[in-house]
Amino acid sequence: MKLDHETTKRIAREKGTTLTAALDRAGVSRTAYYSLRRRDNILPRTIRALARELNVDSERLLQKAPAARTYERRLKRAREICERFPDTDFHIVWHTLTLLDLPPLERLRRSLRRGRA
Repeated sequence: MKLDHETTKRIAREKGTTLTAALDRAGVSRTAYYSLRRRDNILPRTIRALARELNVDSERLLQKAPAARTYERRLKRAREICERFPDTDFHIVWHTLTLLDLPPLERLRRSLRRGRA
């Protein structure tokens, strides 16, 4: 997960403080913070300290990867469909939703590849 800088700044403002002041009180240097901001993986201790200072869940400071958001959205939709139609195979629904996320030309290419095999 990646640190969501804009959300962190917004939360600090909502709490009536600046990001710099929150970092100081949390014991996190600006250098460390901006280094974390550039990384895909972050140090949990630092995020927890900053979240504790801002009095929010550390998850709120993290940015989900686009692939994770797509996966969660697809999973939710597949479960909804399977609940609505109990005789439906979850894997078929999942596969169909995955294909629908692809551009039409890519779907056609995959179908042709599968048909040739």
